[in-house]
Amino acid sequence: MKPIIGISSTLDGKVFSVSTDYIQAITEFGGVPIIIPNLAEADIDSLVQLIDGLLLTGGEDIDPTLFGEEPIRGLGKITPERDEFEIAIIQKMLKLNKPILGICRGCQILNIAVGGDMYQDIYNQTDKSLLQHTQQAARYHASHFVQVIEGSILSTITHMEKFKVNSFHHQAIRKIPNEFEVSALASDGIIEAFESKTHEFVMGFQWHPENMVVKKDAVSEAIFKTFIQACKK
Repeated sequence: MKPIIGISSTLDGKVFSVSTDYIQAITEFGGVPIIIPNLAEADIDSLVQLIDGLLLTGGEDIDPTLFGEEPIRGLGKITPERDEFEIAIIQKMLKLNKPILGICRGCQILNIAVGGDMYQDIYNQTDKSLLQHTQQAARYHASHFVQVIEGSILSTITHMEKFKVNSFHHQAIRKIPNEFEVSALASDGIIEAFESKTHEFVMGFQWHPENMVVKKDAVSEAIFKTFIQACKK
C-alpha cells in the first residue's frame, strides 16, 4: 500500500493552488499526494488519521504576531487562515509522531508551531553581509552551498558534508526550540535545515528540493526517498 501524503496549499483569494513539482516528487518516490485546503479545527482530527505524512509547501510570508513581533516594513503578504491551519495540523501530526517535511515557508511555520521564531526579512534584520537568498535563476539551479552538521540525520541521508541548493526566500529561521536541532547552515550563518531530536522523521529545509528532483539532484532525491520510506511505516 502506498502512503498517503497530505500537501498544504497556497490560498489566493478563493483559489487553492500547489506547484506540480511537489506532486511529482511525491509520486516519483512512491507516495500518493492529496492536496489539502485550510480546514477547520474539527476536520483536522479526521485528516491526520487519513494521511501517513505531511508535506508543508512554500508560499507567502508568516504573520509575525504568531511569534510575538509587530510587522516590519519588509514583511510581505500574509494569509492568516493558512498560518492557523498549518500550526494546528503540525501540532496534531507531532503528537501522533507522523512524518513531516517542511519546505521553505513550510520549514518556517513548522518551527513557529513548536515555539521557535524567525526573521521577517533577513536583509532588514541582520547586520552581516548575506548571500543572495532569492536567486535570479531557474528554480532547479543550485545557487549556493550549505554546510551539513556532522552527526545529523541529514548527514546520514546525504552522506555529504557540503552541497549546493537553490534559494527563494527573504524570511528565515532565527531561533529553534529545544525539540529541534540545526542540520545545515549557509556560509553567512542562515539556518538552511533542521530536524527533530525526538520524532522519527520531522525535517525542515529552507531551499526547494522538489524543484531540483527534475534534474536528478542526488540530495533532493535522497530527502524525498527517506520521507516516503518514513511515511510507509
